Amino acid sequence: MGQDFVAQVMQNGIITLFIISLPSVGVGLLVGFIISLFQAVTQIQEQTLTFVPKVIAVFLVVAFTTPWVAAIMIDYTLNLWSNIPYMVK
Repeated sequence: MGQDFVAQVMQNGIITLFIISLPSVGVGLLVGFIISLFQAVTQIQEQTLTFVPKVIAVFLVVAFTTPWVAAIMIDYTLNLWSNIPYMVK
């Protein structure tokens, strides 16, 4: 198992991680921006106003994207399992 192979496996893992986390992080960022804009316009500085909607939005995104995330993780895991013979060379 050479350095190129290890680097490729790690790169695929990091890219998979970014792809899986992108929807929930993106929605959290978008909801946080909208709420911050609303707070700046109305001058309401309530801490729970920022926390609760972001938690609900991220939870809904995670709930809706779970099958897609599971499919990506299963593909990545099967790819790792199929490459085991190349890893022990």
